[in-house]
Amino acid sequence: MKKIHLLLLKAFIRPFFVTFFIVMFILLMLFLFKYVDDLIGKGFEWYIILELMYYASAANVSMALPLSILLSSIMTFGTLGENYELVAIKSAGLSLQKAMRPLFVLIIFIAISSFIFSDYMLPKANLKYGSLLWDITNKKLSFLIKEGVFNNSIPGYSIRVNKKGDDGVSLYDVMIYDHTNTNGMAKIIIAKEGKMYSNDKFLFLKLKNGVRYEESSGRNTYNNPRQELTRMRFTETDQKFDISSFKMNRTDEQDFRNNTQMLNLKGLTRKRDSLTKELDSVNKFSSTTINSYYRQNNYSKGYTAVKTPAKVIKGDILKMLPEKQRLAIIQSALDLATSVKQTTSGRVTDYEDRTRSIIKVQLEYQRKFTLAVSCLLLFFIGAPLGAIIRKGGLGLPVVMAIVFFLLYHIIATVSEKSATTGSLRPFFGMWLAIFILSPLGAFLTYKATVDSALFDVGYFKQIFINLFKKKKSNINS
Repeated sequence: MKKIHLLLLKAFIRPFFVTFFIVMFILLMLFLFKYVDDLIGKGFEWYIILELMYYASAANVSMALPLSILLSSIMTFGTLGENYELVAIKSAGLSLQKAMRPLFVLIIFIAISSFIFSDYMLPKANLKYGSLLWDITNKKLSFLIKEGVFNNSIPGYSIRVNKKGDDGVSLYDVMIYDHTNTNGMAKIIIAKEGKMYSNDKFLFLKLKNGVRYEESSGRNTYNNPRQELTRMRFTETDQKFDISSFKMNRTDEQDFRNNTQMLNLKGLTRKRDSLTKELDSVNKFSSTTINSYYRQNNYSKGYTAVKTPAKVIKGDILKMLPEKQRLAIIQSALDLATSVKQTTSGRVTDYEDRTRSIIKVQLEYQRKFTLAVSCLLLFFIGAPLGAIIRKGGLGLPVVMAIVFFLLYHIIATVSEKSATTGSLRPFFGMWLAIFILSPLGAFLTYKATVDSALFDVGYFKQIFINLFKKKKSNINS
């Protein structure tokens, strides 16, 4: 028994780690493709990109871990079935449930670890990932001089270089438009060659053999404004440009700490309670506000208050108002209605925003638990599925794993979106996929226990052959 359990553990652990790192690599590649425009051409150091990928990999665990468990369990039991090792295990008096027991204990350990990871480590990783991604996406483009293109990255300057040297420092046929002059007239500098070098704050261009054109307003006569054009030739000159704004500044992580994805269970509970109290204060907007508007817009202006009896008024209500005050009362009523409408619309928008924030907090709270339960669910789908199909390797098991994981992921995504819009309660929005697929896992486990040929093509082919023979015999008779 112990040797069989050790055999099953070794057969599961190897494909689990392989598939986990393969899935993580694919997800990281998708992440790089998504943010390639924000990472390329900004002059980041290599360790900044590696740090971002490290934090992004922690955020991708929630998708990579369940998929790797599903795929590795299908591969493990598919390989055992293909090599008739499951038949040998069952012939030794060990049922499928008992064979799955050591792996079930291992999956429980992985599920508990995933819960601890999602509650303690993932919020910190999301905090660092979110703050670093914010700094990267909001960093200005680093100064890149390209051949034959006007570069306007530096405020107030437009620079064009016809050709760059192979050393990356030499420049040829340089043209600079300087728009920093307060009179609105640009200065033009043209040089045959030059070299560039920089530090953390400034970019320096050392230009040779050029001309500087500067236009300025000269003496004006009556109805005859004049402008002066100055041309100065130089053998060598230096130009300095401020590029301190291109350096990436790290934002304080405390600014992102209150975001929903950066909180653990205790933080989510506190945020939900505070949002609920704020929502209750919004709900206290009642008829007292309208009464205050009525008193402000009528008694303060000296209008006579018309007390209407507590019954339905028939006929033209305007005739009940004094004729001299009728127009003023109507205008006051319109102003009151407009003010109440504006205040109510603002309160409605505030109420919807706070309600949506509470829903997001509740969804994130439930997400801490669904990751662990999804690992158990997909194991009970993958293990019996592999025992039924009896195919190992990366062929059919990968196809079946992708199909069932997409089914789970689509149901989970749709239900979460429905919960975000208020169509479903947050609890059902996060647990609906598990509730739907749990009977499927139980059904597959039962079929694998009784050695069902659920996915055997030959079995279904034989059924059709038997039906065809029955129809043919009925026709002949």
